Amino acid sequence: MPTIVHFDLPAEDLLRAKKFYSELFGWKFVAPPGFPDYYLIETADLEGKPATGGGMGKRGSPDQRIMNYIGIPSIDEYSAKVKQLGGSLVLPKMPVPGFGFLAICADTEGNTFGLWQEDPGAQESGSEP
Repeated sequence: MPTIVHFDLPAEDLLRAKKFYSELFGWKFVAPPGFPDYYLIETADLEGKPATGGGMGKRGSPDQRIMNYIGIPSIDEYSAKVKQLGGSLVLPKMPVPGFGFLAICADTEGNTFGLWQEDPGAQESGSEP
């Protein structure tokens, strides 16, 4: 069953936000190579087991908010379902090279959420290998 697999936190000041979440929740931040101004976030559940991770990057616009990504087997299939059920695509399928594909959608109530298809073979061209 599809579930939240990743979240993104936008921040004005990355170091300030990193300090806040590290001290508040004990989250660990790792800067992945090739992604400037972006951190991967490692979280743990109440028993200390690895939990849903996320990312943090510079805020792109004043109204950008936290985005949850739902893991699904096919962006193409679920994008069609979103539209069929009355939702819309805010940002169509795009690659995150070396990680997978994402799309941003809006539900029937105007709430935005992301779709995430894991695929380490994802390329800049947007085509699947």
